[in-house]
Amino acid sequence: MTAQIVTFARAAQADARSFPGATIAYGPGEEIYAQAEETDLIYRVTSGAVRTTRLDSDGRRQIGDFYYAGDFFGLEAGPEHRFSAEALCESQVQVFKRTTLAMADDTAGVERTIWTATARELERTREHLMMLGRKTAREKVASFLHDLADRQGGEVQTLVMGRQDMADYLGLTIETVSRMLTQLQAEGLVTFTGCRQFRIGNRQAMTRLVAA
Repeated sequence: MTAQIVTFARAAQADARSFPGATIAYGPGEEIYAQAEETDLIYRVTSGAVRTTRLDSDGRRQIGDFYYAGDFFGLEAGPEHRFSAEALCESQVQVFKRTTLAMADDTAGVERTIWTATARELERTREHLMMLGRKTAREKVASFLHDLADRQGGEVQTLVMGRQDMADYLGLTIETVSRMLTQLQAEGLVTFTGCRQFRIGNRQAMTRLVAA
């Protein structure tokens, strides 16, 4: 992600706190909006985590992305959501009505927020597509953990999603994801301190691997 997008992202998050909107609590697995629902609202995670999913006509599930505290989601170019959104754990989501934002006093702040969220979404979508098309299973799982560590920060990271979520996002089977996690642990690149908690064991080696 470019430095310009990161800089604007920080400013946009600060702007969003002053926008008119409601904060809603969601439980694990609770739907926030449905696939094909009208896009009249914009969302921001204030705590917890959210995933977006899409069911294809053949019944297969795609995962669009995962969102954490401070992330905006639900921005669409068209009139309907291409994905549905669900809370992965106990989460709070700030909800903004598009028509209300359009009448906000700080129009520049609103435009900056929407631009930043859209730019970040496009950048992550591009990176996701490149990862699916170019990387090995080991590199995909390593990239996922490396990205999660960067986004969450701190020494120990929490996997709020299950192995099946990871598999669907990475285009792998759940068995392959489990094998790659075991392999990365054996190599000392990651260390799991619990079923859902891990830390990067060798940051330099992990960075070289995901950059391949």
